[in-house]
Amino acid sequence: MFNPLAIAWHFLERQLRPLPVPDTSYAGRTVIVTGANGGLGLEAARHFARLGAARVVLACRSTERGEAAKADIEQSLTTGTTTSTPTVVEVWPLDLCSFDSVRAFCRRADAELDRLDVLLANAAMLIIDGAQMAEGYEMQVTTNVISTFLMVFMLLPLMRRTAARWNVEAAVTVVVSEAHFWTRFVQKDQPRIFECFRPGGAMQERYGTTKLLDMLMAQELAARLDAASAAGASPIVVNTANPGLCKSSLFRNLFLVGQFLLAVGTAILGRTSEQGSRALMAAVAGGRESHGKYVDSGRVDEPSAFVLSEEGKAAQKKAWGELMEILEGIEPGVTAVVTQVPS
Repeated sequence: MFNPLAIAWHFLERQLRPLPVPDTSYAGRTVIVTGANGGLGLEAARHFARLGAARVVLACRSTERGEAAKADIEQSLTTGTTTSTPTVVEVWPLDLCSFDSVRAFCRRADAELDRLDVLLANAAMLIIDGAQMAEGYEMQVTTNVISTFLMVFMLLPLMRRTAARWNVEAAVTVVVSEAHFWTRFVQKDQPRIFECFRPGGAMQERYGTTKLLDMLMAQELAARLDAASAAGASPIVVNTANPGLCKSSLFRNLFLVGQFLLAVGTAILGRTSEQGSRALMAAVAGGRESHGKYVDSGRVDEPSAFVLSEEGKAAQKKAWGELMEILEGIEPGVTAVVTQVPS
């Protein structure tokens, strides 16, 4: 049952949690961070570089802003790095509004990267104007869900090879939001969930709905990767991370009233981008205990009651089946990674 007071208390308790500075070593590892040209993505990429990652790929829609972020990270490394081995920071174009861009990015990764240890799917979009479409779906759904999981699926074989060759656990972390607590997810009762995501409807809930779908799809992916593993436990850890309310450009497309209210809220309670990035880093470093779980403000925690309910589990299976059909239509054979047990 939707309980606003309980949700508000839940938010405040987690928002006030202290987040320690990340200290896990990424020496020799290769990392991809999407949406890394600013905000939480930039700060997370900076942490990976500081902690010794051999290669950090900044996946950005704007390569110009990406190059500025790269320069900023490299400048900070002259004094902040914890290792003497230099980190190679690269900027690769990635537009999640375009399936062709996602496919080109992933094929480049498969061709040019000898390993991939971490995929931090941070890029997301929040808009209110539902008239904006991309690849046949409302833009937030395309960006936050369909393209995000197209990328995840296309990169999983490389991550699986990485785990086998270097005997390591790879990590996929999808950034979500406490907004998943507040959406009614009205589309779940329709015959085809994804077909409902068109202009109009409950746009004030659309962002939260996309983040709820991200959580459901990540949970299902974790379970299916385990089932498809010869060892019974996937060498790839999949989880979701909520950074809490942060001072970010994510809200730039809201109406002026919404921007004002959020500006007041973030001024009082909001985390800086660096503080929020610590929550993402905690999820990436969460290990087996975080597999298939929701990491809220740095700790494995319970998601919304809907996610845990039988109704939520049924919606998860339904949405998963639809997403698999969509992904197969975009890139035939891409979903085989969760059905074939590697030799």
